[in-house]
Amino acid sequence: MYIPAHFDEPSTDVLHGMIVAHPFGVLVSHGGGALDANHLPFHLDPTAGALGTLHAHVARANPLWRELADGDAVLAVFSAGDAYVSPSWYPSKHEAHRQVPTWNYMVAHAHGRVIIRDDERYLRGVVARLTRTHEATEATPWKMSDAPADFVDTLLKAIVGIEIEITRLEGKRKLSQNKEVRDIRGAGEALMARGHDAVGEAMLEAAARKEQ
Repeated sequence: MYIPAHFDEPSTDVLHGMIVAHPFGVLVSHGGGALDANHLPFHLDPTAGALGTLHAHVARANPLWRELADGDAVLAVFSAGDAYVSPSWYPSKHEAHRQVPTWNYMVAHAHGRVIIRDDERYLRGVVARLTRTHEATEATPWKMSDAPADFVDTLLKAIVGIEIEITRLEGKRKLSQNKEVRDIRGAGEALMARGHDAVGEAMLEAAARKEQ
């Protein structure tokens, strides 16, 4: 990924936070002689390995797990928000008219080595952790024990686990940091007014940091 210095996000903690907050990622792999991309919910264990370990599962009918071998390189991409930015939102545009449209966004790229985990104990753990995480805000959280045991056992046989030890983390937060503070703030406020809160708030934070 091309990352100009002013858009680089080097903090492992920040990147882990992006993955946890936006766990639905794109798993990019090269198997079967071609590139492949699968859209999966991931669970991050930040304590396993030097940079953390990702866990997910795919349908047994998905050829991905047969086309990959343990140790193959893969890439998981996580988006933490994106939005179009109009040059009209920059105060300086109305003085010099030297601004153009752009697109701001926040992404984390997790490079790693895959291990195919075709065992019931691993799968049960992954599904349980994903469920606990995403049901936590429900008034009555669903749990695996709510379903008949034989039903759950049948479904677990229909999936295969994917474990990825992260070997390299890259992060990019393109928030107009190369602009004047007033322009960053102006665009951030415009995005907030239009409901693009994730990028808008991040831009306002970037403006405040640059102003210090």
